[in-house]
Amino acid sequence: MSEGPRRNLVRILLTACTLLLLAGRADAYIGPGAGFVLAPVFLGLLVGLLVVLVILGLPFIVLFRLIFRKKPVRGPRNRVIVVGLDGMDPGLTRKFLEEGRLPNLKALGEEGHFGPLGTATPSISPCAWSTFMTGTDASRHNIFDFITRDPCTYLPLLTSAKIAGPRRTLSIGKFRIPLGKPVLTMLRKSKPFWHVLGKHRIFSTILRIPITFPAEPFHGHLLSGMCVPDLRGTQGSFSFFTTEKADSEAAVSGFTGEEGGVTTRVSRDGDTVRGEIVGPANTLVEGGGDLTVPFTAVVDREKKTVRLTVGKTTHVLAEKTYSPWVRLEFRPGLGLKVRGIVRFYVTSIEPEFGLYVTPIQIDPEKPALPISHPFVYSTYLARKNGPFATLGLAEDTWALNERILDEEGFLGQAWSHYEEREKQLFTALETTKAGSVVTVFDTTDRIQHMFWRYLEADHPANEGKDTERFAETIPDLYARMDDLVGRVRAKVKPGDALFVISDHGFTSFRRGVNVNTWLFENGYLALKDGATTSGDWFEGIDWENTRAFSMGLTGLFLNKKGREAKGIVAPGEEAKALKAELAEKLAALVDPRTGKPVIRTLYDADVIYDGPYRGEMPDFILGYDVGYRNSWESAVGKVTDEVITDNTKSWSGDHCVDPELVPGVIFTDQAIRDDGPMLEDMAPTVLELLGVDAPGYMTGKSLVANGEDEA
Repeated sequence: MSEGPRRNLVRILLTACTLLLLAGRADAYIGPGAGFVLAPVFLGLLVGLLVVLVILGLPFIVLFRLIFRKKPVRGPRNRVIVVGLDGMDPGLTRKFLEEGRLPNLKALGEEGHFGPLGTATPSISPCAWSTFMTGTDASRHNIFDFITRDPCTYLPLLTSAKIAGPRRTLSIGKFRIPLGKPVLTMLRKSKPFWHVLGKHRIFSTILRIPITFPAEPFHGHLLSGMCVPDLRGTQGSFSFFTTEKADSEAAVSGFTGEEGGVTTRVSRDGDTVRGEIVGPANTLVEGGGDLTVPFTAVVDREKKTVRLTVGKTTHVLAEKTYSPWVRLEFRPGLGLKVRGIVRFYVTSIEPEFGLYVTPIQIDPEKPALPISHPFVYSTYLARKNGPFATLGLAEDTWALNERILDEEGFLGQAWSHYEEREKQLFTALETTKAGSVVTVFDTTDRIQHMFWRYLEADHPANEGKDTERFAETIPDLYARMDDLVGRVRAKVKPGDALFVISDHGFTSFRRGVNVNTWLFENGYLALKDGATTSGDWFEGIDWENTRAFSMGLTGLFLNKKGREAKGIVAPGEEAKALKAELAEKLAALVDPRTGKPVIRTLYDADVIYDGPYRGEMPDFILGYDVGYRNSWESAVGKVTDEVITDNTKSWSGDHCVDPELVPGVIFTDQAIRDDGPMLEDMAPTVLELLGVDAPGYMTGKSLVANGEDEA
């Protein structure tokens, strides 16, 4: 078979498999669709056929490419390696450098450069990493928070991706068969630098960068990161089973609007506990409800172990130990199976039984949604290195916030995920000999969020919690990242360039500010029927008399005519005057407990942005001072009794503040400009080092010193 027909056949098979994958959930953030149930059945057959064809044709393909392929552009460097350590803080880094804890990072900085790296505005991970990859600001890549409001309904929407279900279904008895495929749309705009490299036949391996779901085709390999959903279609819903009695079985509330998890009360039958793990909705069957998988746990009181049986697998777990990844099979009907993977953790055996189950991850060996490119790449990684967490926010911070997990349980999970990603990085370094290799580790961000309180003896989150056992967790975290950098440096070859960066830094989150409550108390937001508080997602808001509202972690919106469905503020002079009034009053907002201003900088989006997606963004970005952040209630559109309250959750550190307070870091073995490097400069820098001109839409500038590499 000649190269042309072979390539066309492979493309047809890839397209067919992709379409089946995309026959996914009707709405991945409400409930899976029937097409999602059907996809994995056919996927295995097609993947097997594809693998056989590729293997048979591989020698001919390789020979053809060696003879006829267009050679890639050659730049000053053969390979650029970027290790992203999400949230690594320059202040803590300098402290630990001075203490001698970071010898490998010290050596890297002395070889080239170390310093702060200006973050994005706002300084939120999805926005910041989108700025990193596209070389643009939020008004050009359109990612400015995790969530935003639907201007038609005021209900929350993810900013990262949109999933729409099939328009039609075929009814056959009780079954509802989807006709067509759901549409997964990446909402990030502009193109990442690896797409630009790909157009010049320069290969890239991209691992776990936020806002890369659904995975987009390009010349390279990619595994999606933050914002990949779980099998239930949420951003992470754990299950917890306990024999402890309670007044209610209310779901634990999560900050994204999806459930952080669900606690189910179970009973013992002697030493046996039985329960059901709730999976995706069964939309294949009318009124099918949620799919479930049963489990049985038999407690051995003498050995202090639990014999856990799920399907055909059995694991014996001691208290406070994790199981390996366990595959779950959900059966919607018609002989079909839906697969996911979870890990179990026995939180207690006596006096009460407690079993934590991670959110149900998309199985990387048989992905039901496009979590990698090519879609078989996740299968390759799983078979090479073992199954791994695929959820975007895989470290279960809400389980620790709600004290379902303790610090030991959370750290065990976080470091397990880290080890999975480390294997993937070193696999990429071995297989990608030229081009770019980029990996983001979330571990630094998640652990600092949850253990920052250990750095401050008087932090409100310390009340009633341990303050000593894990006091060295953050210093040890930085030391472990330094060890990683040392091992990566050992893989660096002549002609490579290495960058170790973070998207932002960190600071304390001691007090939450409910901007919606402040707006209500100052007459800018109205409630119905004389109420003084409201529910989540603006339940009970009187929109006909509301001029401003807040949603998400840093955004404040005007209720504008022509933009919001029930907008009352006219664009132009009226909106301008209202913004000036709000800016003046919010600048005067002080914490009654300390007398200190709460907001350091109020960023007017019309002033700091000029990109084409400015109209999608909040009208103000709230730049909080150290110690403050939007409260959990304000983030979900709730009006409460108080404007400023203590943050008592384990999530005690944050970065959703004035971006000037939380720059990231940059270490590199290259000579670069030392005139205030910014995160948006990284994309054009990688391009220049690999010999490609930055496209005109990029607003960042290359950091290569004097326009050329001098290292």
